[in-house]
Amino acid sequence: MMKEVKCECGHVNPIGTILCEACGRALTEDAKQEKLHDMRYEGSARRSQTYNRTIVDKVWSFFSSVKVGIWLIIITLIASALGTIFPQKMYIPPNVDPAEFYSEQYGFIGQIYYLLGLHDMYSSWWYLLLIASIGISLVICSLDRVIPLYRALKNQRINRHESFLKRQRLYNLVEANDEAEQDWSTVKQRLKEKRYKIREENGYLLAEKGRFSRWGPYVNHIGLIIFLIGGMLRFVPGMYVDERLWIREGETKTIPGTHDQYVLENKRFSVELYDTETDGEVFGAALDRVGSVVKNFQTDVVLYKRDEEKTLGEEGELIKMEDTEIRVNEPLKFGNYALYQFEYKLDEFKTMSFNFMKKSDESIKADVTIDLFDPQDLYDLGDGYKLELLGYYPDFSGFSENGEPKTNSSVPNNPAFVFNMISPEHPNGEVSFAAIQQTLEPLGETDYKMTFKDISTRNASVLIVRKDLTLWILGLGGAIFMIGVIQGSYWNHRRIWLQKVNGKMIIAAHTNKNWHTLRREIALIVKDTSIPEPIDQQEEKTSKKVGI
Repeated sequence: MMKEVKCECGHVNPIGTILCEACGRALTEDAKQEKLHDMRYEGSARRSQTYNRTIVDKVWSFFSSVKVGIWLIIITLIASALGTIFPQKMYIPPNVDPAEFYSEQYGFIGQIYYLLGLHDMYSSWWYLLLIASIGISLVICSLDRVIPLYRALKNQRINRHESFLKRQRLYNLVEANDEAEQDWSTVKQRLKEKRYKIREENGYLLAEKGRFSRWGPYVNHIGLIIFLIGGMLRFVPGMYVDERLWIREGETKTIPGTHDQYVLENKRFSVELYDTETDGEVFGAALDRVGSVVKNFQTDVVLYKRDEEKTLGEEGELIKMEDTEIRVNEPLKFGNYALYQFEYKLDEFKTMSFNFMKKSDESIKADVTIDLFDPQDLYDLGDGYKLELLGYYPDFSGFSENGEPKTNSSVPNNPAFVFNMISPEHPNGEVSFAAIQQTLEPLGETDYKMTFKDISTRNASVLIVRKDLTLWILGLGGAIFMIGVIQGSYWNHRRIWLQKVNGKMIIAAHTNKNWHTLRREIALIVKDTSIPEPIDQQEEKTSKKVGI
């Protein structure tokens, strides 16, 4: 069984510690053989490198690996890129079977795309699992390093062991002279002027500044974790809404994503074009070149809220909240929601009228008007004449191989019907196919026929319903991440050790980056004193290797 490691200085270190947290002595054979100490985590014990026996240890060790974190990010980026090859499910036409859409539009590749779940990737369980795994990796990586690092920096003593100082990158040693006391005071004063925090005892001195910069990467991790949490909360019901609302003139609809709480009435939709007379002075040349250009389009609406004091099963009374207009970039905001003007469709078919005609004398026995959005199964036209609706094809696109009519969508772009015409002469009815300016007799000659009479239209408006309770979380995560970036980029952790013992003057220094800047700063601090400038042992080692 592994035990805690007790150093010669008497300090008890956690299992796996490489350098004593107190005096800096090397505790392992490998560390004793090194020319320079690896100071990334101050030689402290990390859980992932110490315990590896239980399943918890193995999971911790797996997610604490930086390589694993990088691979998770790479896989997520690749998956995100694949999701942009074809439109996501939310962007395909409504009321269309995704399996048929991707197969028909993109062939075999589209079929594979659908089968792999890439068509609805950002809401899929495996994509959310990838995001969650990145978050778990960030949390475990941070805890695995920041806790032992904090403990090591907090426990460090002023009188570090000489072997620790010798293995610092910046190091030098000289014999102390008679001016050492005065020079010591001079250096202390200069260190204070450079805003170093100084601790001193019995001929040992530790000057330190910028320790907070060591926490910059971990502040980054906290920001990223908060950002990921905000992103995942978008899939929690009620936290994020991004829905389309098709609403036609005269319609009153419940606003999607509001839990049936809000209702919208479309009073009128209007489009305004640039006019060559009024706007010609500014846009005349452009209008002559491209023709008509939309200046503004808006929906005049009435917003209602359902009465919350309703009994179970009742719709509740509508309470009028606001009578306003929704324009591009001028949304209607209410509660945590916003309605944006997104798109429109002019002259959409609303109703279609037919004449019930006797072919022999072309006499009209009755007429019928069909609501294209709510067709009835049976129309009683009086005097023994009835009309049964056998089939409705809102977006008729021709006939299949077996003679069945086909429709592209549920939107009435090209409506067609199959009727059963019941008359006194034919109580069982006769079958007729009718569309705009088209009448067919699919089952043979008939005595009656349905002829197209008229069609009415109305404008339709497309609104985007948005609600986002995660924005402040995303903003907070982004702000904390940037604080970490600034914290780690513009400051660095610098430490200078001075020892005046046994007639020797030792100087050593360490920083987490910008070594040459630290070396120049120390040169100014010890200038004109007997305390030597430290030597960069890394450069000295490199020079020897290349034979300089």
